[in-house]
Amino acid sequence: MTLKRPDLADFLRRSRERLTPRDVGFVEGPRRRTPGLRREEVAVLAWMSADYYVRLEQARGPQPSVQVLGALAGALRLTEDERDHLYVLAGHRPPEGARAGEYLRPGLRYLLDRLDGVPVQVVSDLGDLLAQNDLALALFGCVCTVADEDRNIVVRRFTDPGVRGHFATDEHEEQARQLVADLRAATTRRGDDAASRSLVARLRSASPEFVALWNRHEVAVRRSHPYRLVHPDLGRIELDCEVLATPAVDQRLRIFTPPPGGTSVLDELRVLGPQHRHD
Repeated sequence: MTLKRPDLADFLRRSRERLTPRDVGFVEGPRRRTPGLRREEVAVLAWMSADYYVRLEQARGPQPSVQVLGALAGALRLTEDERDHLYVLAGHRPPEGARAGEYLRPGLRYLLDRLDGVPVQVVSDLGDLLAQNDLALALFGCVCTVADEDRNIVVRRFTDPGVRGHFATDEHEEQARQLVADLRAATTRRGDDAASRSLVARLRSASPEFVALWNRHEVAVRRSHPYRLVHPDLGRIELDCEVLATPAVDQRLRIFTPPPGGTSVLDELRVLGPQHRHD
């Protein structure tokens, strides 16, 4: 990313002018002429020298560090969107957004209830299946469920030979590479947190195949891809998978749609019903 000094200076100045001393707990004197906060006041709030901040507003300062940007975002009472904008103007990638863990926003639950015409799942960035609608259960009950013991898609793929058998043999290698590359990207975004370390350690101890792929250090976020499943009752099923972002950075919405002319498979899944599952 490129440092945009003029835009950064303008954004800092306008953000400063939108605040009043009262907004940040300062006493507003009777003879105040400056609109908003003074530059020196922002510098005090951000724990930096006034000279350094003045140079930033004059578009002649050095590239600020992420620590300085975090302090400025707090001092200027920026919203999350404004903070991210500040980082981009300064030539840095914005910090990662909020995580939801296993909590599902009411809006996502609403979508699961309303999108009943196609299989839909909510999956964590580490591969935990958090929720799915009835059609998804009828489709993937043979592969993964929301039960704690078998909810992680990556673990199921690399530790359960029965799950592997539900995918076409000629696609095993490519599917495994995609899963591992996506997991590698997720663990890096998380900064190697405890959940990432635990999952990777579990997979490394359980699967030599995973170890070999992990050591290749391939990275590729799965956003849209074909999905081919060998269903125990319906045989080979071909779908398109669209992976959509959610407000939480650690959750994704996966929507499975049939290719042109393939809508009959959804009718067959409806006949099977959500209670259908093959172990």
